[in-house]
Amino acid sequence: MIPSSVKIVDVGPRDGLQNEKQPVDTAHKVELVHRLQAAGLREIEVTSFVSPKWVPQMADNAEVMAGISRQPGVRYSVLTPNLKGLEAALPTHPDEVVVFGAASEAFSQRNINCSIAESVERFAPVVAMAHENGLKVRAAVSCALGCPYQGEVSADEVEHVVKLMKAIGVDHCGIADTIGTGTPKRVQAAMERALKHFPLAEVSGHFHDTYGQALANIYACLEMGIHHFDTSVAGLGGCPYAKGATGNVATEDVVFMLNGLGIETGIDLDALVDAGAFISGVLGRAPVSRAGKALLARREKAAA
Repeated sequence: MIPSSVKIVDVGPRDGLQNEKQPVDTAHKVELVHRLQAAGLREIEVTSFVSPKWVPQMADNAEVMAGISRQPGVRYSVLTPNLKGLEAALPTHPDEVVVFGAASEAFSQRNINCSIAESVERFAPVVAMAHENGLKVRAAVSCALGCPYQGEVSADEVEHVVKLMKAIGVDHCGIADTIGTGTPKRVQAAMERALKHFPLAEVSGHFHDTYGQALANIYACLEMGIHHFDTSVAGLGGCPYAKGATGNVATEDVVFMLNGLGIETGIDLDALVDAGAFISGVLGRAPVSRAGKALLARREKAAA
C-alpha cells in the first residue's frame, strides 16, 4: 500500500506564520512562496482571509496574493472561514479554499461558542459559492486526535465531522492532529473513518510534532496508501496549546524521510532547506526542522 509518490501542501506561509507575534513583511511572505515553488512545491497554502482584528499577521492577504509570480502547475490555496472571507478572497484568484471544523465538541464550544454541527453548517454557503466560482474546497477536521479541553477524541467523533463536511459538499477531507498527541494506531483509526466517506486521493493528514510523533504518524498513513500531507517549511507554527512546543511537522523532515523510502515528491531538498533558512532568518531564529539544521551544518562543515 505504500504509495510511489506523495503530494505535499506547504502550509508555512499561512498556518506557519499566522501566530507569529512579530510582523512579517509582505515582501518576505511573497519571497517565501517564490522559494517554495522554486524548490518544487506544487501546492502552497498562501494566506488566510480572516479579520485582521483576530489574525493581524494575515492583514496583507490580498497584497501577498497579488505579489506572487504564479507558476504553471502550482496551486495556491487560502483559508476562508466564512462567506465574508471568501468574498474577499475571490478577486485574488485562489485555486482552492480551505474551511475547518473541530472534532471536539468542547473545542467548538470554547472557541466559537457553537456546536460542531452549527459550525459546519456555517460553511455550507462558503462551499456553494466556491463551487459556483470553480474552486475546490478542502476541509480540515481539527483536534481529530486530541483536544486541549476534553482530552482524547474518538474515531466516532472524527467520523461525525467527516460526515457533516461531506454533507455540505466539500471536495477533500484533511484529518488534523492539532495538538500533536496522536499516535500511529489512533491515526489509522481516524483515517479509516475518513476513507469511508472520501476517496483515497481526497484524504490527507496534517500532523503536529508536539510529542515527536508526526513522522511516525505520516508513515502510518503511508501504510494505508494515503499520499497527501500538509507540512510547514522550517517547522513554522508552534502548537498554541502547549507553550514552547513544536507545532507543524517540518517539510524538510518529511521530504528527507520520503526520499529515504524512495517515494517521489518532486521537491529539491537542498532548495527547500534554503527556503527554510531564509524564513527562519527573517524571524531571527534557527529552523525547527531537524533535517534542515543537520543539512545546514553539513554544508558549513564541507565549506570549512
